[in-house]
This record gives sequence, structure tokens and C-alpha cells, in this order.
Amino acid sequence: MSAKLEYAIVVKSKTRYEALLERFNTAGQARFYLKRKAGQEADSNAEFEEYAQEHQRIEAAVAQVQRELTGVVKSKVVDRAFLPSFLFADNQLVIVVGQDGLVANAAKYVGGRPLVAVNPDPDRYDGVLLPFRPETCRAAVQRVVAGRALLREFRLAEARLNDGQRLLAFNDLFIGAASHVSARYRISFDEAHEEHSSSGIIVATPAGSTGWLSSVFNMTAAVEDFAGGLGRLDAYPRPAADELLFVVREPFRSKRTQCGLVAGRVHAGRPLQLESLMPAGGVIFSDGIESDFLRFNAGAVATIGPADEVARLVQPG
Repeated sequence: MSAKLEYAIVVKSKTRYEALLERFNTAGQARFYLKRKAGQEADSNAEFEEYAQEHQRIEAAVAQVQRELTGVVKSKVVDRAFLPSFLFADNQLVIVVGQDGLVANAAKYVGGRPLVAVNPDPDRYDGVLLPFRPETCRAAVQRVVAGRALLREFRLAEARLNDGQRLLAFNDLFIGAASHVSARYRISFDEAHEEHSSSGIIVATPAGSTGWLSSVFNMTAAVEDFAGGLGRLDAYPRPAADELLFVVREPFRSKRTQCGLVAGRVHAGRPLQLESLMPAGGVIFSDGIESDFLRFNAGAVATIGPADEVARLVQPG
């Protein structure tokens, strides 16, 4: 990226408090709804105050980040919901203020631009992908602008349909049915082919392998241990830097469906291919955001593999 970086796009997500106000118009009506749902005033008040405090912390963090940027770069706040259609310029860097999941969701839209991830509330958020605080982001941005930032690259995953549509993922892709019915598809991997009925497929990047994918291996290990095996919760495999790892959730064996292809390592020369056998309701979504999806219905063929794109997260130091 050769253009001089002189503009920061500050990405935030709608808080739970804001979502309540959108739904009920006023704080009083939202509080009343929670009170009626909880059945007792003390519990509903505590829940409402938690939402309000979380909102205040994030709003204060966004405001402080903008103050810290004064004299370094211009800035503009953009809500996560607008990222799919937002047009980034070459002179922009990105600052995410929110939870780890917001970093993952934003990273696939910013086109490899340096991304500074800020934890607005360490008491609430683990911050695995959030190394900066509002008061420390200024120095990080200054290093980015000067071309001296330490960057860590994360290879994204890609789902590409036979009609040209594509979807990127920072953590993982889910391929399956939109509801709690079995997904039907034909899977091809490593020159083997099967017809499946399952709860869908998770394809994880190295960054996402400790998330949703790990829960599948945790369940498998625990069931194996219950059945008298040697299940180990800490022994599940991780993908290498340029690999993805896929797992089929709850495959069902029948006269028409098989369950031999249930896991594998995917790389550029070894893609995973899936053909939908669902007349309706098939989806591919990424990073747990169900509203950000591709339709995966009969006639659709998806090729899954590492993307050319990488996310570039700024690191301390």
C-alpha cells in the first residue's frame, strides 16, 4: 500500500443497549420489558444497568480513541453493519473498538489495511485479538503512519461459489442449513466423494481453530472418554499457517448417506468442494455472523480453501 496513511476508520458495533432502544424506543420501555420478563425488579434492573454500563464504556472508549488521534490522522466512526458496502481508500488504516469477534468480522472487509484493535473494557472482554487500550492506541497509530509498526498476518479462508460469489472468513466458515434440520450435500475431498446428511461443516483458519472448531473436538474427546477411550481435550489438531481444518458436525450414516469424510486439512493445492442437495435453506456464513451469508441451495457448488487475502493486525512493540 503506497499511499500515505492519513485517515483512520474507527469501527464499532451496535451495543446491546442500543439494540434495546431501537426495539422499545425509550430506556423506560426497555427497562419495563426486562422487568416483566425477569418477573422481579431487582434482576431486571441489574440486567438493564449491565447493558447501560457496557454501552457507556464503549462510547467513552470510541470518544477517547478519536481524541488520541487528534494531530495524528483524521478519523471517522463507522458501524459494523455498514462494512460490507463500505468503500475503503488506500490512505486509510482501521481501528476496531469492541470485542474480539468484531476484529474477526471487520478484518475480512478492510483489504489488508493495517488494523489496530482496541479493547474498550478489559473487565468484560478477554481481548485475545485486542492488544491496545484507548490510551495506548495513539502510539500504535503513529508507528503505522511512520511505517514502523509490527504487523502480524492472518491468512483468511474463502468460500467461492460456481456463480462467482465469494465470502471471506477470519475465524471460520459454516456450511449447512439455516435452521436445525439436516444439511444435505455432496462432499469431495482428496479424490474421495460422499453424500452427506449432517449438522453442517465448520472450516477453521489457524486464528479460529481455538474457537468453534475446538468445541467439536472437545465434544468428540469427551464422548470418546465416556465410551472408554482415551479422549483428550487438549490433543486436537491445529491447522498450519496456510492451512484450513474442516470438520463435519454429526454426520448421519444411512442407505443414502456416508460418514467417511468427516475431517481434513485444506490448503491451496487441496481444496474442499461441496455441492448443495438442499432445495432451500442452505447457507454459508462466516465468523458467526448469520446475516453475512451466501445462499447454498441446489445447483450451488462451493470451493473452500485459503484466500489470497490476509488480515494485518498491528502488534505492540
